Amino acid sequence: MHNSTSIRVAKRLARKKSERVTYLIAALMSSLGITSMAILAVYYRFSWQMEGGEVPAAEMLGTFFLSVGAAVGMEFWARWAHKALWHASLWHMHESHHLPREGPFELNDVFAIINAVPAIALLNYGFFHKGIFPGLCFGAGLGITVFGMAYMFVHDGLVHRRFPVGPIADVPYLRKVAAAHQLHHSEKFQGVPYGLFLGPMELDEVGGNEELEKEINRRIKRTNGL
Repeated sequence: MHNSTSIRVAKRLARKKSERVTYLIAALMSSLGITSMAILAVYYRFSWQMEGGEVPAAEMLGTFFLSVGAAVGMEFWARWAHKALWHASLWHMHESHHLPREGPFELNDVFAIINAVPAIALLNYGFFHKGIFPGLCFGAGLGITVFGMAYMFVHDGLVHRRFPVGPIADVPYLRKVAAAHQLHHSEKFQGVPYGLFLGPMELDEVGGNEELEKEINRRIKRTNGL
């Protein structure tokens, strides 16, 4: 009896390890690919536009500010979509994220692909066209891409431990973000927070700071094996 239990535990641990490795490889490949393409796209776009010695300052500033704005705006879009869509009409897909995962992927991962489509379209249009408007489109695509990568590392890696994230796990604010999202899964505050990076602020608005601190301490103890 003891041996059979040990074998089952060993198999489960081996399966979990295999799933984490599979997802880690997928995450690293996509991150490296997207990052390298984004860097090259930025470099070639502006080097191409500066041919002849003219510096498109307005366009470059527009690209920069809209990339920042799009990255920030995605947090608010994700918060709204999470509550109004994923926990409503699209629950049949998002539910997979609230259930024990079987395998390295879940149906909810489709949302990452869906969000990538407008980013790719904006980057593509902005890369192959000159002018202020294409520059703004390029910036918006960059911002969505940056947010998506940050979301993957914090949400999938730090919060749900689908792959190791290294030192970002020790960043105090990201610990709060991870704990806040864990409370979303506990549904102690009717699903709040629905956002990720501003999740601690959402909890503060509903009086969830005490539970947030408890969850932070629980995660620290779990990490330290206590």
